[in-house]
Amino acid sequence: MINKQNLWFITLFSLIMVLSIYYLTITDDTLSNLNIDSSETEASEVVVSENDTIVALKVASEEELVAKINELEDILLNNSSSIAEKNKAYEDLQEINKNEASKETIEKKIKEEFKLDSYVAINGNNITITIASIKHDNALANSIMRSVQSLFSDNKYITIKFG
Repeated sequence: MINKQNLWFITLFSLIMVLSIYYLTITDDTLSNLNIDSSETEASEVVVSENDTIVALKVASEEELVAKINELEDILLNNSSSIAEKNKAYEDLQEINKNEASKETIEKKIKEEFKLDSYVAINGNNITITIASIKHDNALANSIMRSVQSLFSDNKYITIKFG
């Protein structure tokens, strides 16, 4: 069964994800409306450029994930839910956390080794990686697949998409 520490972790994890989605979707127009006086503070310009497709995929994935986590938390907190339902919901939350950690590890490895932005989706043994590159390179895709497979002890079905 779930204890208070795990419930707090799940709650804070959900909050961090919602704030991350908000940060990713904030526009430059919203930032310019803040009316910051340039004479009072010296602001260095930071340009963040990431493929729109990757950002859209990440935001959609985060929204689905938050909805799924909220649904599972409702099951856990519902007094009328059976112990079996609560255990299944808890196991699903653990699986979601494990998949999110794997996604972050894969994205970090691709960023470090290949200097490419990516989006990773994990569904069981299937891993789909979308690379932010217009150039479709079979050798690069093969290298990425081998690199990602090296992170896992069991065989995974890895698909690479460029876009």
